[in-house]
Amino acid sequence: MAKYSRIEVFQAMKETGVVPVFFNADIEVSKAVLKSCYDGGIRVFEFVNRGDFAHEVFGELNKYALKNLPGMILGAGSIVDEATTALYIQLGSNFIVSPLLNENMARICNRRKIMWSPGCGTISEINKAQELGAEVVKMFPASEVGGPSFVKAVKAPMPWTDIMPTGGVDTSKANLKQWFDAGVTCVGMGSALFPKDIMANKDWNALTQMVKELINNINELR
Repeated sequence: MAKYSRIEVFQAMKETGVVPVFFNADIEVSKAVLKSCYDGGIRVFEFVNRGDFAHEVFGELNKYALKNLPGMILGAGSIVDEATTALYIQLGSNFIVSPLLNENMARICNRRKIMWSPGCGTISEINKAQELGAEVVKMFPASEVGGPSFVKAVKAPMPWTDIMPTGGVDTSKANLKQWFDAGVTCVGMGSALFPKDIMANKDWNALTQMVKELINNINELR
């Protein structure tokens, strides 16, 4: 059962400004990465359903977060169907992120008052997602859909729209400035936040410092 309400998840996304997007089959590596992000100031974390037994890793990771990282909100990403949505909700996922818009997923999440963030690539999809109750829409793949200019174009006629671009976002201040100037609520960030050298060396202190710098840059830009 989710610990955090959909509104609490939305507020944490908005306040933190970045949602890490991460998967690793090794539970100990996943714990270390989650704690590094937590120590760096992040309070929302998307664990993606991309590997074998990913849901089992997620279940253990969520137990770890609940016991050791107060205030860390863990959710599941890369979910594309209603059965997998229900599976992760049963494991305590506080939010569900999808690369696409699936109405049946919305119904399952709404039934349990779980935040649902669908992937959208057109203004019509964004409108449909909002009709279905999405607080934050995932703009995906962000760089291919149209980048920051697409965000501006959407928010002109629909200024109430909360957008989280994923794909094409990196840790550089110049890149972040383009997105936040365009009006995004937060950004989703995957491999750019987890450099290969840091992961290979398991240099978790370096990751924590990287996250702290990222949060500081986002706060300065908003």
